[in-house]
Amino acid sequence: MEQVPFTGGEKESLKIALDRHRDAVLWKLQGLDEEQVRRPMTPSGTSLLGLTKHLAAVEYGWFCETFGRETEPLPFDDDDPDADLRVEPGETAEEIVAFYGRARAAADRMIEELDVESRGTAWHGATVTLRWVLIHMIEETARHVGHMDIIRELIDGATGDHARD
Repeated sequence: MEQVPFTGGEKESLKIALDRHRDAVLWKLQGLDEEQVRRPMTPSGTSLLGLTKHLAAVEYGWFCETFGRETEPLPFDDDDPDADLRVEPGETAEEIVAFYGRARAAADRMIEELDVESRGTAWHGATVTLRWVLIHMIEETARHVGHMDIIRELIDGATGDHARD
């Protein structure tokens, strides 16, 4: 797992920090079957796969929509605030992990193309910089990886933020 450089540049350091948490998302799913990744583990229905779906949607939203780029259809619904966290019966783990991969790749293209001072418009109308979006997505991803760590421990006892050698 790549470490954030002690003397790296701003964008490089923020991107590596984000990637460390993104990689942990995928690691939390490894070695589990379809039922385990879909299993609701909280009274509100939170599952590993639902959190992965949510993170894919917000990667597309914050990095692509904010800066005027196209996305694939996203699972947001004004009438259902939990739609992006819910795994529908017809959705598979493979499909949601692929959705996360595509969102991450699209976000990476935006990060590569833009300067940290580049400005976009958030879904709520505020002007934000790429720097702000990177920081926000590090926070968002780290928060949900923490949820995933607890859920994974409840499923099979596995803990940590990356595979140990």
